[in-house]
Amino acid sequence: MIIIPRKKGESIVIGDHIIVTIVEIDGDEVRISIEHPPEVTVERREVLESLAASAPPH
Repeated sequence: MIIIPRKKGESIVIGDHIIVTIVEIDGDEVRISIEHPPEVTVERREVLESLAASAPPH
């Protein structure tokens, strides 16, 4: 894991095609923008965990 401090309006680049930008900071809530190629799926972790928990066992 890497921790990169960022301020509003600053970005990080992942690989060659993913850009994460800090759009807004309000207290302990942060809004981000993620620019990515259409073939890359972006999802919130809690959504994926919820789907995995509710999936029938194999």
